[in-house]
Amino acid sequence: MREMLLYEYAVIRLVPKVEREEFLNVGVILYCKQQAFLKTLYHINEEKLKCFACETAVEQLRENLESFDKISRGSKDGGPIARLDLASRFRWLTAMRSSVIQTSRPHPGFSSDPEETLQRLFEELVL
Repeated sequence: MREMLLYEYAVIRLVPKVEREEFLNVGVILYCKQQAFLKTLYHINEEKLKCFACETAVEQLRENLESFDKISRGSKDGGPIARLDLASRFRWLTAMRSSVIQTSRPHPGFSSDPEETLQRLFEELVL
């Protein structure tokens, strides 16, 4: 049996009108310290978005979500936050904010395969 590893994840949400607190799940971030794993998956369902928030600029949303991915990967073009250690990047990405793109509070769990768990969470919570 493979070792069960502690992980944390958060759901990335689109909150077009912050004052209304309505949101659409658009991605998931998963962090596992023991595996040095930090990855973001996202998907913009444009049909659902048109019904939910037709005034949202899809290209701007896509660029913002791409920055989450760059920071997760530690990409050179991800800015100064992308150069931090994995735990700091995860904490920065999941910090509470009052903006159009927010994350849920982090949730813990155990998994023997963080990549597989991320994919499962993404399919359950976003797609």
